[in-house]
Formats: sequence, C-alpha cells, structure tokens
Amino acid sequence: MENWKQRTEILLGSAKMERMKNAHVLVVGLGGVGAYAAEMVCRAGVGKMTIVDADTVQPTNINRQLPALSSTVGQLKADVVAQRLKSINPDIELTVHPIFLKDENIPSLLDSATFDFVIDAIDTLSPKCYLIYNAFQRRIKIVSSMGAGAKSDITQVRFADLWDTYHCGLSKAVRKRLQKMGVKRKLPVVFSTEQADANAVILTDDERNKKSTCGTVSYMPAVFGCYLAEYVIKRL
Repeated sequence: MENWKQRTEILLGSAKMERMKNAHVLVVGLGGVGAYAAEMVCRAGVGKMTIVDADTVQPTNINRQLPALSSTVGQLKADVVAQRLKSINPDIELTVHPIFLKDENIPSLLDSATFDFVIDAIDTLSPKCYLIYNAFQRRIKIVSSMGAGAKSDITQVRFADLWDTYHCGLSKAVRKRLQKMGVKRKLPVVFSTEQADANAVILTDDERNKKSTCGTVSYMPAVFGCYLAEYVIKRL
C-alpha cells in the first residue's frame, strides 16, 4: 500500500506530490459534482481535506451521485464520502462537517483552518455566493461549479471566468447576487455552453431551498467534478 501514489508521481514528479501532500482543500457540497471532485483530489494525494454537507442520501440521488447506493439511502453523504476517502488514503487528515451552510456560519468555517483551495459545489444561491464572497475577503483560492442540470453534452463543458459564461441560469443568478454584494472580481468556474433543455426542468416544493429541479444524467455531474479537481490539482 505504500506505493499507491506511484503512478501519479511518475506523471507529476516527487516535488509536486510533496506540495499536494502538504495542501489542505475544502470541499463544500458532496452531491453529484462535489463528491467526485473530493474523491479525485484525494486520489491525487492531497494530505488534508475538509468536507461539508448535511444532506442524506435519497433514492433520487442514485442516478448520478457517488455516495448514493441502495445500501446508503438515509445515511449522511458526508459520512459516506468520508469513509470512501479514508479507504482510499488511510493517512489523509480529514475533517467532516455534516452541517447546512448558512450565511452566518460560513466565516467561521473559512477561519477554522488554513485552506489552500476551496471547491464550491453548492447548488443553492445564497450560501454559494456568501462562500465565494468570504473566500475573496480572505484571499483564499476558490473554484466554483455552475449548473450541470438539464444538460447532457460533455463536449460543451468549459472552464471560464464567471463573468464570461453564457447559457447557464445559475451563472446568471450568481453574477447578479455578487454584483449586489459589491463583488466584480474574476472567479474561475466550470460551466456548460449547452442550452439547458427546458423540458427537463420541473417545479418542486419538496427540496430544501429549491423552487425547481432539473433532470440529470449519470456522467454530467461527474465530469463537472473532474474539471474542478483538475483545476485544483494543477494549481496546487
């Protein structure tokens, strides 16, 4: 087991592997996008991680979310992901917060450790924007996921500055909210240039802080998560 990182080290070299071993990454949101991002970062050899999500696994998550299995329905996503990460790398220093992020507890989270990078995989607007705002205030590097729902063409997934995105409803909402908060800084994001399928969006009243829900397919959130992981790994 001592050489489980051998293939990565052949590609990246020992100096870069040492930098990753000494890095601390915060992943907020462990659903379809965030859990894949967390696992890819872990498999690359990052030494410290903090993961945050209060949701439990639901049957509707099974089509796309890494922690969602018939055997894990009802369990906390944070606990399931934590078990996977520790099984991948028993030496990882892991902090688990099974909490819902609200505006008032985001500052204390960001001040709880020295983070080298934040991965934002939140899908609700207010905590997402407040996390971005507070990361900017603290000069913590952050990369964010925009909307993967109602889309199915992975060839249209891109990195971009938030302010240059298009065909993405979440990006538009985040831009508007950040402008109201007085923020106009560059923000690296993963988004899709594909037009959302309007027929794949339905109104809902049974999901926390959401007025609608989007149809999804297995591979699309995973691709977004891998994009986030690549961005962080290369910059660490």
